[in-house]
Amino acid sequence: MVGGRGRSRSPRELADDPENWPHADLSGHPAAAVVQAIAAALQGVMAERGLSFRRLAEVSGVNRQTVNDVVVGRCWPDVATIAQLEVGLAVRLWPTSPTGTGGS
Repeated sequence: MVGGRGRSRSPRELADDPENWPHADLSGHPAAAVVQAIAAALQGVMAERGLSFRRLAEVSGVNRQTVNDVVVGRCWPDVATIAQLEVGLAVRLWPTSPTGTGGS
C-alpha cells in the first residue's frame, strides 16, 4: 500500500498543470492517473445525469465533501468509497487500464 510520502500531496498536486485536472499530464504518477480517471468518469456521469454533489451523496451514501474532493483531485479515495459511488450510480468508475485511461 502506498503510504508515507507517496501520498503526502494530493493527486491534483502531482499533475504538471493542476488547472487541467481531470485531464492533466500525470506521467510518472500511475496511482494519481487512476484517481484522475475516476474523477473524470465521475464528473462525466454527474454532468450527463444532472447530479449535484448533494444528490450524489444521497444516492451513494458518500459524504458530499468527499465526493467533491474526489472530483477535484484533493484526496486519495479508498476502494470502499469508489465502490459506494459505483453502486450508487450503477456505473463503473474504476479505469480498465493501470495508466488511468480506458475507464468506462
